[in-house]
Amino acid sequence: MAKLISYFGILLLIFLISPVLSVPLKKGFYKKSCPLAETIVRSTVKNAFANDTGIPPALIRLHFHDCFVRGCDASILLDSTPGSKAEKESMGNKGVGGFEVIDEAKAKMETYCPNTVSCADIIAFAARDSVLLAGGIYYEVPSGRRDGTKSLIHEVSKNLPDSFFNVIQLKDNFANKGLSLEEMVTLSGAHSIGDSHCSSFSKRLYSFNATHGQDPSMDSAYASFLKTKCPKPVNNGIDPLVSFDPSTPTRLDNNYYRNLKMNKGLLFSDQVLWSNSLTKSMVKSNINHPGSWASKFASAMVHMGSIEVITGSNGEVRKNCRVLNSYY
Repeated sequence: MAKLISYFGILLLIFLISPVLSVPLKKGFYKKSCPLAETIVRSTVKNAFANDTGIPPALIRLHFHDCFVRGCDASILLDSTPGSKAEKESMGNKGVGGFEVIDEAKAKMETYCPNTVSCADIIAFAARDSVLLAGGIYYEVPSGRRDGTKSLIHEVSKNLPDSFFNVIQLKDNFANKGLSLEEMVTLSGAHSIGDSHCSSFSKRLYSFNATHGQDPSMDSAYASFLKTKCPKPVNNGIDPLVSFDPSTPTRLDNNYYRNLKMNKGLLFSDQVLWSNSLTKSMVKSNINHPGSWASKFASAMVHMGSIEVITGSNGEVRKNCRVLNSYY
């Protein structure tokens, strides 16, 4: 009897000191608790898109920037507090948008099924719906994410890839998040829509290195065009926007890779995918097989959406995506 009590005592001790097991994400997570959850997000995104074609790239980028810092936990949505600056204030998140769309979807959700659908899942649903609207690519989103309770400005630069990263740096950055080299190349195709601030690439136009003022890997006519959009940087606080893809800027397609072949990648971190032997064959494949790229893009988005997710009873389901529940 004493041995039996001791055995159960050991089991109890193991249970108490063991970490809480992660609950896997699953499709249709809200089927019973909030059956219209995905419909609400979809209609909100479609309505926003009807007024602004820039909504899809904004929401896709929002999802990426959220997942690469602390995982897909909606930490990017939190506002700063008097004692701590949040992720959204980092220069690395300059130009990230779509916050109002998420706010609107969340407000509707709280009316229909309060305290049920996380902000992290709303971001994932909104990104999926954006991919469909901009590229006709559909995929199902496993859900069940919970919202994080921290957002720290200094963590952004440590986790997001820089616009001047080379292929090895990009490879390592994505590998740190559990994503493969091919997934990195595949997800880079999101740069077929949306735009970038001149400050992210103007060094390629005016002060590339000690030998070349202009990046020699950039098509000269394209560089001349960009200079008309991005005058030589001056300290006037003006930082114009330029479309990633000059030909189909609102269509999510494989034209991004064609641009790389023509040396018209906007960011240095775009163009290196064509100039490096590790990734060039992948770029060629995505040029020649658009359907395959679309399928890989859908799979990579699902995989990215699972980065370091919080599930089960961890984290919280925020009432307002911008503040913690403890605020109420």
